[in-house]
Amino acid sequence: MWTGAISFGLVSVPVKMYSALDRKAVRFHQLSGRSGVRIAQKRVDPSSGEEVPYEEIVKGFEITPERYVVIEPSELDTLAPKKSRTIEIEEFVELAQIDPVYYDHPYYLAPAPGGAKPYRLLLEAMRDAGKVGIARVVIRSKESLVAIRPIGDALGMATMLFADEVLSPDGLDEIVETRELKTTKRELDIAVQLVESLAADFQPEKWTDTYRAEVLALIERKAQGEEITVQPSVEEVEAPAPDLMSALKASLEAVRTREAEEKPRPKAARKAPKKAAAGKAPAKKPSSSSSSSSARARARS
Repeated sequence: MWTGAISFGLVSVPVKMYSALDRKAVRFHQLSGRSGVRIAQKRVDPSSGEEVPYEEIVKGFEITPERYVVIEPSELDTLAPKKSRTIEIEEFVELAQIDPVYYDHPYYLAPAPGGAKPYRLLLEAMRDAGKVGIARVVIRSKESLVAIRPIGDALGMATMLFADEVLSPDGLDEIVETRELKTTKRELDIAVQLVESLAADFQPEKWTDTYRAEVLALIERKAQGEEITVQPSVEEVEAPAPDLMSALKASLEAVRTREAEEKPRPKAARKAPKKAAAGKAPAKKPSSSSSSSSARARARS
């Protein structure tokens, strides 16, 4: 998508940029419900109803309703950022200092011819220092703020939003109202236990877009001629919400029950036959002759 170089200090690293995304969204086209033909989008002047040729379209910025300032392409060209093939790292920061809300689009940077050694050097230096490089780069005539960091054996680069593009949650009245609420120590303890009981290592491959899979399966079934019966939707009646403490306890108990059921049960061990105590001989069964002689002796007495 882009070729250039990363520079930090006087070191230059030739790189090539690739998108790190492969969007899997299911895309639909607009068709005529009567003919089944794809709809054509046209640019029409609503005052005359006539189609406007592309070369006659100009850019306008609305300053008040229905009042526009027209800007010529040549005027914008004078303000366009100077095209550069360099990603100049201006500073290195801690990864934990960057809130994920600032990340926009991810890319991979690969070494270009002659750049393998400095590329590897920069990657290892950033990994050992635990730092992220902050830089500016011009992509498609637009200047972007970017963050560069090691991702495995590659350098990743993410375009970032500028600070004035990210809204603060302080502007939400509902958030402000929660600051006046107090939680009890007991509620907090159980909530922490619930969080810890659901703790796990993040495995990206574990999470899939089930809705997209179902849409593709629906398309496949309809393409093969299957008639789809749409079931009437049933309105869900909201049950009254339990009090906070009851909900916490029930949630924690449900997690523990699930974990107990998922644990493999140990196999039952076979019972070994009892052994005779050491040093004691097993009792001997009296013989039939000795038993009869004892009986005669008791009769004579």
